Amino acid sequence: MNKNKTLLALCLGTACAFSGPAQAGLFGSSGYTQTQYPIVLAHGMLGFDSILGINYWYGIPGALRSDGAKVYVTEVSQLDTSEARGEQLLAQVEEIVAISGKPKVNLIGHSHGGPTARYVAGVRPDLVASMTSVGSPHKGSATADFLRQIPPDSAGEAILAGIVNGLGALINFLSTSPSTTPQNALGSLESLNSAGAAVFNAKFPAGIPSSACGEGAYSVNGVRYYSWSGTSPLTNVLDVSDLMLGASSLTFSEPNDGLVGRCSSHLGQVIRDNYRMNHLDEVNQTFGLTSLFETNPTTVYRQQANRLKNAGL
Repeated sequence: MNKNKTLLALCLGTACAFSGPAQAGLFGSSGYTQTQYPIVLAHGMLGFDSILGINYWYGIPGALRSDGAKVYVTEVSQLDTSEARGEQLLAQVEEIVAISGKPKVNLIGHSHGGPTARYVAGVRPDLVASMTSVGSPHKGSATADFLRQIPPDSAGEAILAGIVNGLGALINFLSTSPSTTPQNALGSLESLNSAGAAVFNAKFPAGIPSSACGEGAYSVNGVRYYSWSGTSPLTNVLDVSDLMLGASSLTFSEPNDGLVGRCSSHLGQVIRDNYRMNHLDEVNQTFGLTSLFETNPTTVYRQQANRLKNAGL
């Protein structure tokens, strides 16, 4: 990506949170979310920074900024391997460090953004103060395992990959990012199934639990690791995406958010793994239609920012 274009994308990303108290920080701040290092948000598969003024992290950047946090919203390939997406994110982190004047960042990755950010923490721990994963399939997703049953190199695989790659390219075109990124649906699938996740974890084991459903090391190479996730695929009758997530949840044999199992989401210090949230609720989508019987997702992110602040991060 051209450096000037990248800087423009980062600036646009920080200004495009569509809902929430995005301007509150201009009129006074309690400092509740004022971390020492900037917060960098990394989206998941088929994610984006902002489309038509609507942020992937719906209302979350503004909620974090309202009480002092410096927040950068990044965009990488919608579809690709964890390593390829990680290299793209690393380039943006290096520029954020230069822009902010701070030597490190606090990474928060949703879904495939978790392994993507773990790659950055693994290869450049000197640039990362903390890594927080939200609903990320660190030991793979049962849905990806189900899709991987399509015979490799078959016509079915080619057709499905073509459709998904086209969707990824459309999302990239509509987003505020000024660059065109490659789309590799099969690369995403290989990274997100259990076999591919195991290979990635062997290269980047920091924070991965050694037991089936335990916690991982809280701190590795100076990087603090945290995670949280939901286990309720169906949360709001008005949210049409619940139907999709309810269907995909049938591929699991354990509690899940519709795309990621509870135990697979564990990384480092597990803040909580059973929020009444589905995979999209975890980023306050769709349009804030989350459960009325659970903490608002923006509050959870604010709490994590405060946790990082109190840890000196």
